[in-house]
Amino acid sequence: MSQMRILVIEDNQDIAGNICDYLESQGAVTDYAADGLVGLHLAVSGDFDAIILDVMLPGIGGIELCRKMRESSAPQPPILMLTALDALQDKLSGFDAGADDYLVKPFALEELHARIKALVARNQRGHNPSLTVGPLVMNVGTMQVTRDGIPLHLNRASFNLLKLLMEAYPNIASRQALEHAIWGDSPPQSDALRSHIYALRNKLDKGFESPMIHTIHSVGFQLVNPDEQ
Repeated sequence: MSQMRILVIEDNQDIAGNICDYLESQGAVTDYAADGLVGLHLAVSGDFDAIILDVMLPGIGGIELCRKMRESSAPQPPILMLTALDALQDKLSGFDAGADDYLVKPFALEELHARIKALVARNQRGHNPSLTVGPLVMNVGTMQVTRDGIPLHLNRASFNLLKLLMEAYPNIASRQALEHAIWGDSPPQSDALRSHIYALRNKLDKGFESPMIHTIHSVGFQLVNPDEQ
């Protein structure tokens, strides 16, 4: 992997300094913003491989900042959110705003680095042009997804999960394979996959007559074509 360029948006100078110093010791180039307004300017005007974003920020909060970055026409690097809030709804709010992963404070710098490397590597991989399962169509290059012609606005984590499920169709995608699609070789200890699947189901199945994601207990998840049921 080439030298990574990482933007760190964190108002705690000690935490930000530790993150930047460690990432630079691992060969990365870092830039830093202490509030949401400066962070937004750097994010949309710079060229970064990944963004580390704190939830609690002055100016613009992390969740709103993440949403603004995803709504911009600027390049869309993966976003890893840092939070002291370990509630499911806070994580889902981050995913819904466009975050790709999260870490709960306090965290090990080695794990942060591993997560960032995995996010950047997946973002840089080559893509197939499109995937189709019944009414579901995915343009992998543009990250556009539709069901019955209706656009589904997915964050990068949900997109990666759905891509793997579509590639596995009609077979089952194991939990291990899905976890690897999000976190690479460094999956979290907690059952964070459940939060990601929940968020994906809200986007893919909510408002439609037939759910497409089926849970296969003790194995994984399977995409089902409603046109064939």
